[in-house]
Amino acid sequence: MASTAQPPLATPAVPESTSARLKRRLTENRAALHQRYLEHHSAPKLLREHRQLVDSILKSVWQHVDMPAGVTLVAVGGYGRGQLFPYSDIDLLILLPAAADEALTEKLEQFVSLLWDIGLDVGHSVRTVAECVELAAQDVTIQTSLLEARLLIGERKLFRQFEREFLRKLDAPQFTKAKRLEQEQRHARYHDTNLEPNIKETAGGLRDLQTILWISKAAGIGTRWSDLVNREIITRREAALLRKHEAFLQNLRIRLHYLARRREERLVFDVQTALATQMGLRDTAHRRASEHLMQRFYRTAIEISQLNTIVLQNLGTLIFPSRSRAIQKINERFHSRNELLEATDEGLFRREPSAMLEAFVILQQRHELKGMTAATLRALWRASPLINPAFRRAPENRRLFLQILSSPSRVVRELKRMNQYGILGRYIPAFGRIVGQMQHDLYHVYTVDEHILHVVRNLRRFAVPELAHEFPLASRLMSDFAHPELLYLAGLFHDIAKGRGGDHSLLGKVDALSPTYAAPVPKSGTAGKPNCWKTCF
Repeated sequence: MASTAQPPLATPAVPESTSARLKRRLTENRAALHQRYLEHHSAPKLLREHRQLVDSILKSVWQHVDMPAGVTLVAVGGYGRGQLFPYSDIDLLILLPAAADEALTEKLEQFVSLLWDIGLDVGHSVRTVAECVELAAQDVTIQTSLLEARLLIGERKLFRQFEREFLRKLDAPQFTKAKRLEQEQRHARYHDTNLEPNIKETAGGLRDLQTILWISKAAGIGTRWSDLVNREIITRREAALLRKHEAFLQNLRIRLHYLARRREERLVFDVQTALATQMGLRDTAHRRASEHLMQRFYRTAIEISQLNTIVLQNLGTLIFPSRSRAIQKINERFHSRNELLEATDEGLFRREPSAMLEAFVILQQRHELKGMTAATLRALWRASPLINPAFRRAPENRRLFLQILSSPSRVVRELKRMNQYGILGRYIPAFGRIVGQMQHDLYHVYTVDEHILHVVRNLRRFAVPELAHEFPLASRLMSDFAHPELLYLAGLFHDIAKGRGGDHSLLGKVDALSPTYAAPVPKSGTAGKPNCWKTCF
């Protein structure tokens, strides 16, 4: 008798757990966000939609654990600001009306555990309003994070109480001083990561933009670039540049996170080529796509640094109005104000373009000056296109430039300042082409312009008697050299043709002897000092 096979018993469906359901929702939606970003390349849209996705997940978990009334969930830090990058931390503050009892502690542990199960990289703190205010007063990092607090879910009345208490205790002048010091220390700490820069922390990175807005918010001015325009702290053109540079850095950071598949802020060698390809850049005859990308990054960072200096000075004028001191006259064109060089009027550089170089001569000579005022920097920036072939051929301008090179002190500092403000690259166009240029190898650890200025710095050390013990022979030869400024010029030109193909030393020689810089030597020179470097070579 034939036997009949019995069908297998059906396995009953297991209900999907809340954490599994939310994890699937998070994963699917993040993948969709990634795909939409690759199609539209909009950093603000991705950051906003990612924040909205995580907001909704957090609220769902909060409701699932049935958190008691009065307990409030707050987004802080970058997440509170509403800018959530693909793999960034999600910073949370759980605000309590009073210290947690055992039952509430258990609820909070359940909430945080669920978030980790879902796949959210959360950093959290649990505090009362009084604890928030007390800790913020002791630590500027905590204060900065809480400055960007945003209510997610819970007791709105408690959140408003927190805002009032926090802002009442916030000392805007003290906060500004702390953030400026923090920025200086950060720039020094990240300066040597030259060819693998940190997008957030390096000078001219995203932190410099955030620092401006943090100080602006603490001072009650606003949280957007348009708010600074309305208060006449920046111009509309400067606001447009800030938005453009911010979007560029945000796009780089988003792509970097996706490529690394983790929170990565450094433009490491391993990803530079892939990033360049994604940004639509291609290899050219003598330079790689990654080198083009990195030059754009460095030039963006230089412009952000310039704008950061201008904006922080203008904010400081509002926040520290009592700091104004008497103006001290230097000459008919310049005076000093609060240890900063200031042009007598903002039209000076357009009316007398040679005053642009004179400004650096004065900064070099007057050690008490720490830089230029924001108005003078802005005027210098606007007038810099006047540095043209006629400007370069003018004997007075060449005399001023050679005066900087011939100074007994602060030569490299002033050259670096001229490079930072975009003046050196305009005065020597060949130098301008290598600003921010890198070479994708492990031998060169600086961009070409940084390397050149390091070489000039080393030459300068040979000319300092107190350092003669370091390189006795080189120091002795330098002391016998009649015109050391010519060696500094040679240092400026020695690698100036990098990235153009061919022998860069021969091409650099052509640049040095170019008619761009040639001019007749005035009949009456300065005590035998050459007035034209073409004549000197």
